[in-house]
Amino acid sequence: MLLATMAKVKDPLAEITSLCKRRGFVFQSSEIYGGLNSCWDCGPLGVALKRNIKDLWWNSMIAHGDIEGLDSSILMAPKVWEASGHIENFTDPLVDCKKCKARFRADKAPTDEAGKILCPECGSDQVTEARNFNLMFKTFMGPVENKGNEVFLRPETAQGIYVNFQNVASSMRRTVPFGICQIGKAFRNEITPGNFIFRTREFEQMEMQFFVHPEEDQKWMDHWMEKRYQWHLNMGINEKKLRKHPHGPKELAHYAKSAFDIEYEFPFGWSEIEGVHNRTDFDLNRHQEYSKKNLTYVDVKRNNERYIPYIIETSVGADRSMLSVLCDAYHEDSENERIVMRFSPKVAPVKAAILPLQKKGELGELSQNVYKDLQSHWACQYDDGGSIGKRYRRQDEIGTPFCLTLDFDSLEDKKVTVRHRDSMKQDRIDLSNVKDFLKDNL
Repeated sequence: MLLATMAKVKDPLAEITSLCKRRGFVFQSSEIYGGLNSCWDCGPLGVALKRNIKDLWWNSMIAHGDIEGLDSSILMAPKVWEASGHIENFTDPLVDCKKCKARFRADKAPTDEAGKILCPECGSDQVTEARNFNLMFKTFMGPVENKGNEVFLRPETAQGIYVNFQNVASSMRRTVPFGICQIGKAFRNEITPGNFIFRTREFEQMEMQFFVHPEEDQKWMDHWMEKRYQWHLNMGINEKKLRKHPHGPKELAHYAKSAFDIEYEFPFGWSEIEGVHNRTDFDLNRHQEYSKKNLTYVDVKRNNERYIPYIIETSVGADRSMLSVLCDAYHEDSENERIVMRFSPKVAPVKAAILPLQKKGELGELSQNVYKDLQSHWACQYDDGGSIGKRYRRQDEIGTPFCLTLDFDSLEDKKVTVRHRDSMKQDRIDLSNVKDFLKDNL
């Protein structure tokens, strides 16, 4: 039956989306009310998977030795977004089809031989003039909804780092080069969201801004480009599905001297999961201009030289990273009639499952003791429902690297059967060695 189902698969992303709901990775937001477009909730396993990814990122940043953490506010002074250019430049050109009433981005629409915009829905060339649509969400601070109380939900976390540059440098006694990292929510009123959790209106960013001397910008740009590429490989991503894409002159943002995207080959094509940018001194200069505060850095290691640091930015989407991990792990094993999520043990939401062949009695008690002991060290599941084959398949679908089966012989020989997820190989090891086995293999 499963083989027949697999044979009909035409949309891998739809299959992954279905598995995510079925197994508790991702749910549609407000689903019982019909859902809210492009908004998603992380289920129990999704939270664990995303947390593991974020922890890997955070630990890699702190382990660098010259990076401090920050958690800045989502709501910031509106002047911040004037200085950053978001109020003026953070727009998409929006057009409407006069025939079918579809609304879409002009810069993403097909064109005819003469360059005229065509509706992606019906093909008509009868479209309105493009008008700019700002992507920031607005709200109001205080009881009165007027222009003076208008604030924005941040469209990126980077600006919170820039305005705290001096605070962090002075309080932590940091000298250039050093970085500030942050994980947090951002909000963009996207015109064309889609592809599951790839492009959403509410998302989570993992950003690090590295402040350098202007003469050393290329050195650090090269350093972080390679460092960030290796991070994705270390997370278990297939290198054949990963590539670096340098920005050409027409692709560069107005603030960037150079930029690279790290792209993953999703079922819908190659798309960006992380950007590494040389933002020069643009951001600190703008905030110095708009705030009227002197943000010049005095470099004691360079004879008190005064300058505005250049910034090398690394910005990765936590949700996009999670989607790349989900897509990379998804595997249809037709030979063994199973779907298996081949997560790296580093990010797998469940590290081991304890599967007793008897629910109660002495074997059930022994199994519970093993579970409680391991659960204090790793995320584990205890599953005693159904046949052992069905339980193995359940664990395969959530990507559990190891299943530990306790049978009636376990009561006598004090051993457990370890089943390996990917190879399905089984080993018999002493219960006293289980912790060391997991420690070595996780």
